[in-house]
Amino acid sequence: MPFVTRPPKPRLRGICAAALALAMAASMALAGAPAASADDIRNREYWLDASGISKAWEISEGAGVKVAVIDSGIDASHIDLKGAIAGGVDMSGSGNAKGTKGVGAEPEHGTLVATMLAGRGHADASATAKKGATAPGAGPAGVIGVAPKSELLSVSVWLGSENPSGKTIDEQIPAAVKWAVDHGAKVINMSLGSSSTAWPQSWDNAFSYAEAKDVVIVAAAGNRKSGSEQVGAPATIPGVLAVGGLDKDGTASVDSSSQGISIGVSAPAEDLAGGLPGGGYARWSGTSGAAPIVSGVAALIRSKYPDMSAAQVINRIISTAKPKGSGTPNAIYGYGILDAYAALTADVPLARQNPLGSIADWIRIHRRGNATPPTGGSTVNTSPLPTSTLADHAAPRPLPAAELASMEPAAIVLGFLVLLLAVLAAGSTHLLLARRRLTAATAADGAGKGTGSGQGRGTGADPDKAGNGAGGSVGSGTAGPAGSGPSGSKPGHRH
Repeated sequence: MPFVTRPPKPRLRGICAAALALAMAASMALAGAPAASADDIRNREYWLDASGISKAWEISEGAGVKVAVIDSGIDASHIDLKGAIAGGVDMSGSGNAKGTKGVGAEPEHGTLVATMLAGRGHADASATAKKGATAPGAGPAGVIGVAPKSELLSVSVWLGSENPSGKTIDEQIPAAVKWAVDHGAKVINMSLGSSSTAWPQSWDNAFSYAEAKDVVIVAAAGNRKSGSEQVGAPATIPGVLAVGGLDKDGTASVDSSSQGISIGVSAPAEDLAGGLPGGGYARWSGTSGAAPIVSGVAALIRSKYPDMSAAQVINRIISTAKPKGSGTPNAIYGYGILDAYAALTADVPLARQNPLGSIADWIRIHRRGNATPPTGGSTVNTSPLPTSTLADHAAPRPLPAAELASMEPAAIVLGFLVLLLAVLAAGSTHLLLARRRLTAATAADGAGKGTGSGQGRGTGADPDKAGNGAGGSVGSGTAGPAGSGPSGSKPGHRH
């Protein structure tokens, strides 16, 4: 089948003050005019065996599980999606009511994702199934998805260029997530990426709402080739299962996978095949294609174990992944390479909490409790607007004349003045007493000071004679000791 290449379109867009840029994480080569043969398309789906999906079909095909695809819209008329679309809505304001019209810079993107996730294939006389292989779906021709018996909800959003309706990503994404939850989605696939690790605060409630309603959210990690060196939102939101990309050899894709500590698991992302609007097919690459592979496995698990929580589903996927890279987890492969069969059959310890974190807990810590997860009921509005944080208050009431003439205010003021005077008087009295004590102490100290001199005379013959002395005005003389020789004198001690 001939393929012609088409340069990938950039899907970057500034989002309000946060300048958040979202992109469809894919590049593709579109199929040429002649329709591809069934053998050619089905044989291109190497990931069905490489990721253990063909073997997993022996246990589950995803029956009874609704998966929401938040993307550019899904062409429900594609032959491989016959009977797969269970509902839809447009959140862009530029699509149709059921979300089946392609919108945005890459309107075909949603159909590519949908066929890889839940394609049924179709019957074709020229197609032959693989020898000895079971053939789920409607036939051996076309694209068979990972969860061919799951049901899809198409939620169209406008990405990659200026939206004619004026609705921004800040509005579209939270409305899309809430609508998907309210309409029964047990898994949400978001094959879109961001150039920023942060996300608008307007997304908080929607993602915490999905968490509270026990929904698994899977998001593409992004592509280095399109300029996303690191994983960006929504793949960085706590609790979201971020998917990295692999080449056909099972090594991290150089072009089709960003890096980051939020990556949970890695899946094939190069040389993929998917359906196009109008019935065609395309060869494409990117974590946009790796994400629906993982979302499909989540649907297989939820179908087999309907009572299993979202946290346990995610824990099964990452715990049974084949470790690769330095350390587990790591920023290139996350917990390792996807193994669908092991995720369905392995003995995995019970997980009571999502091993990838909780958006509700993150909000409590980082938003300081400003945003709280909803407890129930639909909060979807196709034209969501920021909730006002200011409350209206009544105008001040004028006081009646009778209240203005009251003596109560004057009495209060007078009381404070009296109290102030009492404090000042007490302070003055204390200072005066202290000053008097200081003056008296100084006078007493001066009275004990003076000068004096004394002189004693005595003879050795008559020691009983008292000495005579004369002092100064204050001092006093003290008799000298008895002499033992010629008459002499000695100064007295000064006290």
